Amino acid sequence: MPPKALSTLFLGLELATDQLRASIVDENLELVGVEAVDFDTEVSEYQTQGGIFTTPGDAYTTPVEMWLKAFDLLLEKVSKNYEIARIKAIGGAAQQALVWWKAPIPPLQALDPRRPIHSQITSQSFSLQNSPIAQDTSAHTHALALEAALGGPELMAQRVGTCAHPSLIAAQLLRVREAWPDVWTRTGRVQMASSFIASLLTGQLVGMGEAEASATGLWVHTGAQQGAQSHWDEGVMEIVGGNRDEGRRIWTWLGEVDISGGRRRIGSVSRYIVERYGFDPECIITPFTSDYLSSYISLCPSPADTVLTFGPMDMMMAPTPNYVPSRLYNLFPHPAQDASEKKRYVVMLTSRNADVPRALVRDMYTKSWSAFDRLVAIVPPGGSIGLDDKLFSFWLLQGDTFPYSHVKGIYRFETGIKVNEFRDLRANPRCLLESQIISFRVRWSRALATGVFGPAAGRARTANASPSPSNAQPRRATGVNNSNNMGLPFDPYDYATLPGRILTTGAAGNFPAIANLAGDVFNAPVLMPTTQIDSAQVIPHRNAPATGYPARAALGGAYIARWVWGKEKGTPAGTGRGGFEEEIRRLLGKRWATTNGAPLRTSINGPGSSKAPSAANSGTSTPYGHGTRSALGSSVIVEAEEEEAEEMEQRVAAAERGAFGLGFSESDMQRLRTATASTVGTAMSGSTLGDTASTAFTTPDLGGLGSPPQSQDGAGAAVAPSTLQPVTAMQTSDAEMQLGLAKVAEPDVDAFMAYAALVPEFCRLEGLLIKAIV
Repeated sequence: MPPKALSTLFLGLELATDQLRASIVDENLELVGVEAVDFDTEVSEYQTQGGIFTTPGDAYTTPVEMWLKAFDLLLEKVSKNYEIARIKAIGGAAQQALVWWKAPIPPLQALDPRRPIHSQITSQSFSLQNSPIAQDTSAHTHALALEAALGGPELMAQRVGTCAHPSLIAAQLLRVREAWPDVWTRTGRVQMASSFIASLLTGQLVGMGEAEASATGLWVHTGAQQGAQSHWDEGVMEIVGGNRDEGRRIWTWLGEVDISGGRRRIGSVSRYIVERYGFDPECIITPFTSDYLSSYISLCPSPADTVLTFGPMDMMMAPTPNYVPSRLYNLFPHPAQDASEKKRYVVMLTSRNADVPRALVRDMYTKSWSAFDRLVAIVPPGGSIGLDDKLFSFWLLQGDTFPYSHVKGIYRFETGIKVNEFRDLRANPRCLLESQIISFRVRWSRALATGVFGPAAGRARTANASPSPSNAQPRRATGVNNSNNMGLPFDPYDYATLPGRILTTGAAGNFPAIANLAGDVFNAPVLMPTTQIDSAQVIPHRNAPATGYPARAALGGAYIARWVWGKEKGTPAGTGRGGFEEEIRRLLGKRWATTNGAPLRTSINGPGSSKAPSAANSGTSTPYGHGTRSALGSSVIVEAEEEEAEEMEQRVAAAERGAFGLGFSESDMQRLRTATASTVGTAMSGSTLGDTASTAFTTPDLGGLGSPPQSQDGAGAAVAPSTLQPVTAMQTSDAEMQLGLAKVAEPDVDAFMAYAALVPEFCRLEGLLIKAIV
């Protein structure tokens, strides 16, 4: 009997802000390999912090040459540690950034395989050597100017599918033309970072997919219009370029857009990749996309789900069958669908004010993330046990998208009146988180009125895969004319239109109090990938996974590679019946059956782990729970520097408040942003292991707010704070475990009703801020 052939492998790449990552899966989507190159430590000669440079003016940039060197290092790691000839398809994703090629563009197909890429394509190959990334807000005024030129946010959204936001690609192009005309003149091609990485693999310049084109502010998607073809908007390009000729030049820079839906190869690996690393010449390259969309599709959300990603930018994404553009949200074509399918889309709500405010509140009011989480847990909803004196806060430190385009500052309200500080300082962490999550809940309900979700939305669209205890509770009748709606265009007490499940990623989701808060506000169970749950037991405060654990965007790229390869191969195991999600669920279901219900493997040689699959379905804890997890995540404490701590204490206590309502200067904000900046898969704070000691005083004593609590030993020294105890898996259904998901929080219907009662006041105060009344 001939020996059984080795399984085919699929490689997914992710260009994140702080790392270049790789995840390898087999035909059954079982994790086989994980590799990463950390920019700060492994290519430290570029002297980045969290993979980026920050400069005054809210500029966040990263050196493109650093990406090239990391690309060389990553492929060397993969080729040394795995049977690279078994890899038959490569997919991937990248952060939102533009690569500015200088004319003439180096011939990628003629690279010498005896030399690494970074020695052949140097920084001199780029007209803009440090590329602005998604966190960059220096083009915010240009985005607002473009929005005004197009007739305002609603008309702009109707035309190009998005309204103005600080990292809009069209705004970045406009800024470069006005600020650096020499850069503009030298440029021969502009690529999205995802297309740039794909080009390095194929040896030829690759265009972007339609999902990313829809995020540029330059693309017209025709939706369901019969006979209409999606295209670049020449009028918008003319505005950005300054005249018609420069507008057409932008068109040639960006190139053609792949409108096939992502279900076909874009090429094969280049001769350089084959000869230098040993890849199979028949290995195909599948379409690359943005990191947030790749993370989204890796979770295979059902029609009733929403994906809530906590990070430097918080995002809420949900599937929809309709293309109804609006200023209330961003709308993208699904990045993995066949041209023969009915078009599907992804609705996305974003908030730029996410990790930075959370880190700032941690530093101001607690000593560690563990204290932050405990404080959120003990403070009652609304920051007060009373019914009429709830507290509200809005932390808008950076330019944001609609409706906060023109709002900046820290605003606190107590009994409906603006105050400089709450009387109870302990309320600040919880009120911050409540404002962030309630904002998503309100914006979701406002989006319903546009019809983007069709006649039914949320859990009304399909049966809930993970029933909530609240499903048995009587519901108020849905209707916008209900007398108790207090003027809102939706009923805040009706949860039928809210998501049936919340699939969460990002470091803040590792906090039990935050996971519970999200579940209560939406009255829905919260689930998390088992890869993240197990990684959180090692390093709980980082969006970047612990060593040996895969990133979701890299997994999404590997899943697309498997999907496209199966379609082209035409085998019974991979003919691609149905859409992308249906095919991935089928493959994972098949794997579940053949392994007798073994959970998906969550890491490869991760710290404190083995190659054994996760036991997240135990109903008690993850396999690397508190009793057995690595000492790396439990004993290392980074102490605050005394001078910085004193400085921050003085600023918090200062009588004179600064521009943000506090004594923080731009340099303080810049330092905090630098410590927290990242994409879907990067560091939430400056910590790398264990709890980071903050730069301010510790949590106020629960019995009184007079002074910071200090547990003292015989020498009188304060004891270091305890580590954050991250979420652990609860009892989860087999259907969810097949997909690598585990429940981490259940909703409470009484808590939901309490938050529903806060929604009208939240909307009233939000309106005051938007109208600049306060």
